[in-house]
Amino acid sequence: MARLFHVSDLHFGREDRAALDWFAGLVAAERPDALICTGDLTMRARKAEFAAAAQWLASLNVPMTIEVGNHDLPYFNPLARLLAPYRRYARVERAIERTLDLPGVLIVPLKTTARFQIRNLSWGRVSRSGLKAALQMLVEKPADAVAIVACHHPLIRTGFTGHGDTRHGAEALALLAEAGADAVVSGHVHDAFDVTHQEAGRPVRLIGSGTLSERLRTTQPSFNELRIDGGRLEVINRVMAR
Repeated sequence: MARLFHVSDLHFGREDRAALDWFAGLVAAERPDALICTGDLTMRARKAEFAAAAQWLASLNVPMTIEVGNHDLPYFNPLARLLAPYRRYARVERAIERTLDLPGVLIVPLKTTARFQIRNLSWGRVSRSGLKAALQMLVEKPADAVAIVACHHPLIRTGFTGHGDTRHGAEALALLAEAGADAVVSGHVHDAFDVTHQEAGRPVRLIGSGTLSERLRTTQPSFNELRIDGGRLEVINRVMAR
């Protein structure tokens, strides 16, 4: 059995220190096989925020893969956002969309951030190149593996409000499902969800993580534990008690 912790929206700069300590304690005690972080490590993509996030992630001492979130792109510098949007990710560069060697699991990265678009920059977008790369990885999926697509923005709405739709998300989900994706894990909305969606004649799990920041919505700080065994995926939403 493979055990993964899925965490998102750390928002260093507005982090909840008690929530971070709670999560780090569970990692130390339970030693999951790997960590999936679906973006928004920082609040405003400042150097000090990235440094603090990188130091905290390194302290967990577990294999991890990280997706980029919209808050991780330069906020106050439009030129840097357009020309070098991921420059400050250097401290965690090796973990960005890192391939994890886990029994019975294939993690497929899918970038959903937008350098520029004629609408709210915080809303998601699936690019043709990003989708093509994800679909190519799914072609190589072992027959007995659970394929999990990891992205920052939910590809389609799952009941949340206050956020725009991910552009090309619905079309991407249909193609990913047809190619063999079993689940899509994401963050962005700061509330956990686990919805089974029928797509391309087969079920696809849409799984969202809560936040470990002060920017709570309707739920307390939380993350998801993913257990994969014999082609089956179990999701446990773990909520911090106040």
